[in-house]
Amino acid sequence: MLTAKLSWPAMMAQLSSILMQYIDAAMVGRLGADDSAAIGLVSTSLWLFWGICSAVTVGFSVQVAHRIGASDYDSARKILGQSIGACLAFGCVVSLIGVSISFYLPQWLGGTEEVCGKASLYFVVFVCALPVLTMNYLGSGMLRAVGNMKVPGGLNVLMCLLDVVFNFMLIFPSHTFNVGNIEIVVPGAGMGVLGAALGTVCAEVVTAGLIVWYLLCRQKDMRIYQKRDISFRMQANVLKNAFRISAPLTLEHAVICGAQIMVTVIVAPLGVMAIAANAFAITAESLCYMPGYGIADAATTLVGQSYGASRPKLARQFGYMTVGMGMVLMTVMGIVLYITAPAVMSLMSPVEEICLLGTEALRIEAWAEPMFAASIVAYGVMVGVGDTVVPAIMNFGSIWLVRLPIAAVLAPTMGLAGVWTAMCIELCFRGSIFLVRLIRGSWLKHGLKLSDCNVAPPQPDPNV
Repeated sequence: MLTAKLSWPAMMAQLSSILMQYIDAAMVGRLGADDSAAIGLVSTSLWLFWGICSAVTVGFSVQVAHRIGASDYDSARKILGQSIGACLAFGCVVSLIGVSISFYLPQWLGGTEEVCGKASLYFVVFVCALPVLTMNYLGSGMLRAVGNMKVPGGLNVLMCLLDVVFNFMLIFPSHTFNVGNIEIVVPGAGMGVLGAALGTVCAEVVTAGLIVWYLLCRQKDMRIYQKRDISFRMQANVLKNAFRISAPLTLEHAVICGAQIMVTVIVAPLGVMAIAANAFAITAESLCYMPGYGIADAATTLVGQSYGASRPKLARQFGYMTVGMGMVLMTVMGIVLYITAPAVMSLMSPVEEICLLGTEALRIEAWAEPMFAASIVAYGVMVGVGDTVVPAIMNFGSIWLVRLPIAAVLAPTMGLAGVWTAMCIELCFRGSIFLVRLIRGSWLKHGLKLSDCNVAPPQPDPNV
């Protein structure tokens, strides 16, 4: 029951994020081919920057989950105070790097003269907002660490709604609607690609402000606005542990983004239809694995707090429970995906050939959903104890050593179906190795040592 209670808001947050991607794609698609190409050209690079900023916050939120589990709320608040300064500084540095390459990046990626200018503009708006977005990631992660899934989940839904409103007002020009004899004018800035970036950033700024305010002023046991003894000065042991957790996540994300680019390189020779079908199928599949990532967030919280309370048996039980739940839900989603694949692709594109290729790809991928769930949720379980190095190696090793070679071999003869067959094989392999490691329990031996955090863990209950 507790697992379901924590998982449901997290899944809703994932759903709102995915719906925001759908909405953005639909709105941007109406701008024209050049504008859509400009945004698509730098989207993978933005995922890389977003992922790096998200990963650095995990190093602090996992430590807070351990302190909450040990009922050491003073230490949890101190880590929160340090995390704000560290993450803001990191976000600013990454933002400066992004701004410095924003003019050259579209050209490095092979963009044409028609799209490079707009792509640079779109990219620079997002990277300038990285410090604020990092606070959004940090606030959401800290609230989840203390077991509050409802507030970040609800605010992410709000961000989705605000994104629609801001995008509509900033992307398109003013519209006039006639309702009976009444003429209604809906204002619009008509900013196109720039409006698409600014609309999403505005939604993120509002959401980040609300999340940080709630965390610092309203969240029980974590609010620090009245705590005069809270120091924002960095402590070496906290930074060391944060680096130990976050560094593998950051490296893993960078390598996975590189693999996504390589998959695009493999698909590109198959033709325009295959490229379009591959992109639409990836977007369509995102709804399928949404429950897995929601449950993984809950698993990180439950396992982290249990581990911090020196209850390894309970942490292991939560690990098994959340992985099992994720596999069941994503199996159901896989069945739904297999059945509804033609209808889903028809919503994405009116071109019959694209729909046929995408449907075939989605039905291949549907077979991998149970094991994909195992890898997603087991990863969240291991992050909960601070074990990130080996899982990161498993993730990007599986992608680069299994998926990409098989895709390169199968694509020339099987086309797009070969690429997605390689993906299916790799996800099944990855899920299997994560399940083996979960059952063996070695992840519990590679977590953060509470003694390294200057926390005196409570004596474990002999009856547990």
